[in-house]
Amino acid sequence: MSPASTLPLSPSDLSLSPIVAGAWRMAEWRMDAAQRLRWIAQCLDLGITSFDHADIYGGYTVESLFGEALALQPALRERMQIVTKCGIKLVSPQRPGHAIKSYDTGLIHVRTSVEQSLRALRTDHIDLLLIHRPDALMDPLALAEVFAQLRAQGKVLHFGVSNHLPSQFNLLHRRLPLVTNQIELSPLHLAALNDGTLDQCLDLGLQPMVWSPLGGGRLFTGTDAQALRVRAVLQALADAHGVSVATVAYAWILRHPSRPIPITGSHRLAALQEAWAALSLRLSAEDWYRVWQASTGHEVA
Repeated sequence: MSPASTLPLSPSDLSLSPIVAGAWRMAEWRMDAAQRLRWIAQCLDLGITSFDHADIYGGYTVESLFGEALALQPALRERMQIVTKCGIKLVSPQRPGHAIKSYDTGLIHVRTSVEQSLRALRTDHIDLLLIHRPDALMDPLALAEVFAQLRAQGKVLHFGVSNHLPSQFNLLHRRLPLVTNQIELSPLHLAALNDGTLDQCLDLGLQPMVWSPLGGGRLFTGTDAQALRVRAVLQALADAHGVSVATVAYAWILRHPSRPIPITGSHRLAALQEAWAALSLRLSAEDWYRVWQASTGHEVA
């Protein structure tokens, strides 16, 4: 796979960069607005033009931190795609009306969340809005109508979901076409390979977005048997290709024919470069299965 500036998620006019910059830890980075702006600019210069958010990140603070930085150089907005999520309600001083942690995909919550995200991010539109988690009380027809209204108003251009199983995805997709499902996938987390999620993406021609592609850091620090096995195989492949373990882990995800789009979670330029380097590394099928075997602890049947 060769690097590309943007990739179409589906038969639509939305394209994201092949690696997405995840901002969920931005509140922990201890950066001032100018330093956050420099991180944004470094991403853009590298070719990473898409930024992943959620309203709840950083206790409802990350979108504002990003927006504050973007306000220092507003013209950068034209070079990027902003992804954000809603649907989770956390108990937080920032949201005093939330009594318990719950999910809400009702009209009032979704519309309110979008308006709050637009203000925090200091933008007039969201390129891609995702429903963060499956809501057992979701009314797919009503939610599709809300989405259609937001699109007609120009406030949200495209819609998708996150962490949805195929049946849950279909409930909404049949009523309003979705462009992606943002899922967890890494050499340590293989559920999406077995539960039909990636099969569905292939069938519909939709590219999944992938969170925690490095296993939340467990690929490097885990001391359990699975992590040790996978790390050893990744290290051997890294040595053979002259790249980092992280680059091989990203390349393992990118090897899937659904053409996943990994989300990074680091402010370090070197980490972003390691992810980008994976676009130029195509693992053989046997090497891909070496990693799979290390993760599962057994050969294919």
